[in-house]
Amino acid sequence: MNDAKEEIKSRLSIEDVVGQYIELKRAGRNLKGHSPWGVDKTPSFMVSPEKGIWHDFSAGKGGDIFTFVMEVEGIGFKEALEKLAGQAGVDLSKYRGGDPAVSKRKTRAKEALALATKYYQACLIRNKSVCEYVFYQRNLNRATVAEFKIGYSPASGKALTAVLKKRGFTESELDAAGLLNRFKSDMFRDRMMVPFIDTTGNVIGFTARILRKGEPKYLNTPETILFNKSKFIFGLHQAKEAIRRDGFVVIVEGNMDVISSHQAGVKQAVATSGTAMTEQHLKALSNLTSDIRLAYDGDEAGVKATERAIMMAGDLGLDLTVISDYHGAKDPDELIQKDPKLWQQAVKNSIPAVDWLLSKYEENLDLKKSPDKRKYSDIALKLLSYVKDEVERASYEEKVARKIGVEVSILREKGDRLHQKLTQSTKRFLKKPKTEAKSDKLKKLEDSLLALKIFGGITKTKIPLDIPEDETKLAELELVFNSEHEKTKSQNYEEEATELLTLYNKELNKHIIANLNEQLKTLDESSSEYEDILRQITDLQKTPI
Repeated sequence: MNDAKEEIKSRLSIEDVVGQYIELKRAGRNLKGHSPWGVDKTPSFMVSPEKGIWHDFSAGKGGDIFTFVMEVEGIGFKEALEKLAGQAGVDLSKYRGGDPAVSKRKTRAKEALALATKYYQACLIRNKSVCEYVFYQRNLNRATVAEFKIGYSPASGKALTAVLKKRGFTESELDAAGLLNRFKSDMFRDRMMVPFIDTTGNVIGFTARILRKGEPKYLNTPETILFNKSKFIFGLHQAKEAIRRDGFVVIVEGNMDVISSHQAGVKQAVATSGTAMTEQHLKALSNLTSDIRLAYDGDEAGVKATERAIMMAGDLGLDLTVISDYHGAKDPDELIQKDPKLWQQAVKNSIPAVDWLLSKYEENLDLKKSPDKRKYSDIALKLLSYVKDEVERASYEEKVARKIGVEVSILREKGDRLHQKLTQSTKRFLKKPKTEAKSDKLKKLEDSLLALKIFGGITKTKIPLDIPEDETKLAELELVFNSEHEKTKSQNYEEEATELLTLYNKELNKHIIANLNEQLKTLDESSSEYEDILRQITDLQKTPI
């Protein structure tokens, strides 16, 4: 890609690229401005047009146009290359050694999604009842609707498909963009549409909220050649400038929380759309700031999510705090509807994540009782092992020791023992084989049971499987029901479900036993864990189905 880089550099001057983000003024042969990361009081950002380089003296960063865009946008080299190539009018496919067909599919998918976004926006404006929902029930203003490109997908199953086919898109191209369901109809129908916009401004998918009764409440674009939910951060495109300027980011749980927050003036809000936070999410945000503020619920799920975030952030050197003062509201969106100023204040009053988490555990434990002291110290030491700064960790250790009424030296000795035990356990775990995947037979039985549970009106037979939220999967299960169960004599679905459940339990039993046997192969026969797993296998083999 060196030839592509040089071609882009020959077409784009560094002052033009940097000038899109900060104001530059002439200082002799160079240009000068304030740091885009807001860390200087006097201009400390220098640009050399002659050499095509920049340097931020206050932030200790520098490089060419590519490193600048990577740093300021919080993106990787590939994304920066594509962004600058677009500005320079350089066709990267001429320089790529990869498959040009893949590049073409991605380009066509982006074009289809861009047109779909405009179509949905037009449909929103034309539908009075949907406008009432968006502008009055959701309390979104026109500026916010325009900023997030919010639209509406018509109830007709072929509306979007017909429009895009007239514009020259094939069925396979629409499928690659994630716009079709398994029946080759529109993926999204009668929903408020919110685009997934990547950091370069391209629409790569959608999240769609149902407007009337029905499930799932939200339907997201499936994984495609453009959309990867483990990497995508909702709202980052709109938030990155504010994050850079103010030096912090707010991670909320829902996409609507992000949109409401931006409208309420807290434009640093983002969400890990429809999935748990991953290390990839944190790494992307760490390119913009080390101050991460979590706005999670205070329930058990929120506590566990915060605990996982602390563990991931420890190795990245990030400062995690928690926004918790919701004034009785269940989430940021509800608090904002109550009073936007309360949300603004809550963001300012975030507290260190470790403090928040320890207080949550303290609420559920009686620290006057010895067993609860032990539990609390176990939890606290586990958390503190991820606090890298020695002074900060020592301060927490003293605080925990006071809480449970022991000498800090005793707590540290216990911490050392737990660390050794965890290290040994981790080494052994790494040697374990991967869990055996479910057999095709087990998967088929699951689908058959779910199809009966959803479409067969089963009430007596208790089927221990959760109904999926994904609309595509639900449509697939309806197909299973129509093909496998529709001709059941007298439509005796209860009897059929009972028979299938017996087969399912037998197959599930075999699956669990197979996984346990794989674990036995890695263990010492004299160990207690070996005996425990052996006992589990014996019990399962005796269990009547």
